[in-house]
Amino acid sequence: MNGKHIVILKGSPREQSNSSILADQVAAGAKEAGAEVEIFSLSKMEIHPCRACEACHASADSQCAIQDDMQDLFPKLRAADGIVIASPIYWFTFNAQTKACIDRWYSLESPQGNALADKQFALVLAYGDTDPYSSGAVNAIRAFQDMTHYLRATVAGIVYGSGGEAGAIQQPKTLAKAYELGQKLAASG
Repeated sequence: MNGKHIVILKGSPREQSNSSILADQVAAGAKEAGAEVEIFSLSKMEIHPCRACEACHASADSQCAIQDDMQDLFPKLRAADGIVIASPIYWFTFNAQTKACIDRWYSLESPQGNALADKQFALVLAYGDTDPYSSGAVNAIRAFQDMTHYLRATVAGIVYGSGGEAGAIQQPKTLAKAYELGQKLAASG
């Protein structure tokens, strides 16, 4: 172990989805390079949408008022050296499970900044169309870039690929890129 802690957030409701396969390759690369990896399947978690109640910003030590599985995930995100977002593209961007989780990161803001600032981030996407433009993956990529810029975070990399049916993403080049991204996350610092 090299001491790196990587959190992977899988957004797909399908266990053997294309984005999950790529995320597993990222995990394998990171583990091979000595990182500790935790994987969370967001579709199996109870994650409610942000209510915009502002309870998380009522005082300097306030937290999110919604009692769901994000309460267990928040400390994992805070402690992570690297965070991987793995999502299928649904209707031209992240799927709802992924977006609900990301929206809740709003509660990680404080007068001192965001708890996710300065972390390493990676993005893994799978879509059923032929390219990132017609599929809408570019929208998710742009949102990811804007988000990481806002957080002052470092982008370790982005891997994406086409695969309509579950398991269709298994092109050797795409799998190798995902594995290499995991190694890069484990080695960066």
